Amino acid sequence: MTSANERLGNIERLLLIEGKLIMSALDELTAQVAANTTVEQSAVTLIEGLAAKLAEAGTDPAKLAALQDSLKASSAALSAAILANTPAAPPAPPAPPAPAP
Repeated sequence: MTSANERLGNIERLLLIEGKLIMSALDELTAQVAANTTVEQSAVTLIEGLAAKLAEAGTDPAKLAALQDSLKASSAALSAAILANTPAAPPAPPAPPAPAP
């Protein structure tokens, strides 16, 4: 028969393990929030920069063409980075069998 002290010791060890698992999950969540915040801030910076460049170009056809070329190059680079870093989609599940008549 185990003593009350042994049982309390077991409970304490389980609580410590559970606490470490929770802290690990919290650390992962914190890192993901930081990454999302960085991406969101980058998008805001991009949009603000684009607005400023459009205002700077005004109605000058040469400046607008240069801005368009710059945006095309940036778009191509962004698309390539997304494709390179996006995991392939999992295969679709098989279709359910047709109901029997």
